[in-house]
Amino acid sequence: MAKKKSVEKIRINRLKVVLADKEMSQKDLAKKVKKTANTITRICNNESQPSLKFLREIALILDVDIRELIQPTKE
Repeated sequence: MAKKKSVEKIRINRLKVVLADKEMSQKDLAKKVKKTANTITRICNNESQPSLKFLREIALILDVDIRELIQPTKE
């Protein structure tokens, strides 16, 4: 049996962190954006990435700058 290569998960979005800061649950956000809770969970876990249009919608709902939802590439 071949070994599976471990793939490092690249963290692109910060949605989970921002939701915690805003004290909003993933379920609540899912209802507000009319998506399934599973969709939001996958985004929070960086298993899936939202489109820029959807990211903008999330930023408006959370009342944050869209840049707060993205992991910076430079510190």
